Amino acid sequence: MHSATYLHDLLVSTIFTEGLDADMDLWTLGFNATWVHGADIETVASHFSLDLSTRTPCHLSDILDHNIDDGSQWVGEVGSWIGVVPGGSDNDQFILSLTADDRQALSFSMDISGNAWLKYARDGRMVVAFDPMSPDDRVGDDPHALDHMMEGLRFELSGPEVHENYVDTDESISSALALIGRVTETDMAADWFEALHSRVRPTSS
Repeated sequence: MHSATYLHDLLVSTIFTEGLDADMDLWTLGFNATWVHGADIETVASHFSLDLSTRTPCHLSDILDHNIDDGSQWVGEVGSWIGVVPGGSDNDQFILSLTADDRQALSFSMDISGNAWLKYARDGRMVVAFDPMSPDDRVGDDPHALDHMMEGLRFELSGPEVHENYVDTDESISSALALIGRVTETDMAADWFEALHSRVRPTSS
């Protein structure tokens, strides 16, 4: 039985390996990731301006150093989904452009200002987007499209006075990651965070 913050903690320990600044966290780093369904690797590489001829085996735990050195992005393929870290621009138009021709995309981002967003787009439209700490404030064409997949997940950042239902930030982030796993029908730990995939340099490198 994993803890309520398991996926958040695993992602942190994967990204920030030994030797990196112990004071860093996902918020300071400005973490973002994108998953795309219905596109081949060439299409995804084109959208992210990646040079597939530079593809090299890589674990997610190694991508930060390579990204700093040469702008490499981590690219994983599991089933019919392709994941990219860093996930490119958090601009809505970038996400929507990935979903033309009935494709789907999920994006998850955290920034140094404490903002976090989970977005799900399909066929050129934003289906639903929300802050994992404020899930009731959903926006999009169908704000409740993913509700049926949220059972058992806890997002709300409750006030500390409500001790019996308190949900902290790390649990909210874990719930967002778990929801991505449910939508993609993949195991976020085994299939993505711990798996060997590839790093790919940008076309400008």
